[in-house]
Amino acid sequence: MQQLTISVDGMSGDHGVKAVVPGVLSALKKHPHLTILLVGDQAILQQEIEGAPSDLLNRLDVIHASQQVEMDEAPSLALRNKKDSSMRVALDLVKQGRARACVSSGNTGALMATARFVLKTLRGIDRPALVGIMPTTEENITVRVLDLGANIDSKPEHLFQFAVMGSVLANQLNGTPAPRVALLNVGIEEMKGNEQVKKTAQMLEACPGLNYIGFVEGGDIYTGAADVIVCDGFVGNVALKSTEGAVRLVAHFIRKAFARNWFTKLSGLLAMYTLKSLGKHMNPSRYNGATMLGLRGTVIKSHGGANSEAFARAIDEAIVQVDRNIPALIEDKVAHILEPEMETGKS
Repeated sequence: MQQLTISVDGMSGDHGVKAVVPGVLSALKKHPHLTILLVGDQAILQQEIEGAPSDLLNRLDVIHASQQVEMDEAPSLALRNKKDSSMRVALDLVKQGRARACVSSGNTGALMATARFVLKTLRGIDRPALVGIMPTTEENITVRVLDLGANIDSKPEHLFQFAVMGSVLANQLNGTPAPRVALLNVGIEEMKGNEQVKKTAQMLEACPGLNYIGFVEGGDIYTGAADVIVCDGFVGNVALKSTEGAVRLVAHFIRKAFARNWFTKLSGLLAMYTLKSLGKHMNPSRYNGATMLGLRGTVIKSHGGANSEAFARAIDEAIVQVDRNIPALIEDKVAHILEPEMETGKS
């Protein structure tokens, strides 16, 4: 297999190097063809990797960056004042061709703004979108949802572009020949929704290059009714955070129910196999690694609270997308669908 180099923002996320470095070492162990450029405070990173196996360290280069983007930092300030941040340097490495992808669990807004500035968007794409994977009730079937928060006020033209990009991603990574594309709405009836959603639906219905199946509601995200679900970033982020909160709530009540008395504790032991299977299926680490789709390069956003296992999963996602050359495939799809649509709109 051909050697592959990925840059990693080593100072990012809620847990910083304590999650990133073990995740990086795990990815290197799993992928013998992988080289990682680990960016951040050299002294701190060298201390964290001390004692790692030499065969892994041979494929790990530490690149110093004197600054760090804080999780609550304004994107505009990070872009303007943090030109030597670990995030910016990691993205610069992709632009320079030294790395094929960048992985960061840092500030989402700052990562999006910096990636857009450094890498630029693909021709025909106005705005990048953040697309993530969610589980469904169908065995081994997931759904890709976008936008999950990169754009909190999108026009119908942007949602149309998100649908095209999401369709390409699902086709390549899920192996679906004609991914079912749906719009997230307050109801499935044609008359429901705001003007943004209604106009987007009209554009999708008129596009023969997409398998548009209509509206879905929030509860349909998890049923496997669609392969790609498109929404505004504000709506998508609320849906994502609500899902995370619901999973924590269910886990809380399950633990509380089984801890009530000796009988429920015994019941919990008897149900342990089933509970472990449920926990594995719903484990957020399994689905970590959202893609910043629409850029001239591959950028993967790991969850800010990701542990080392989840961060390694984000690196896995970057490897798959580089192998499939997703940006080039999107640009090709844009040339066949988006640009003719834009020309029709001008005439």
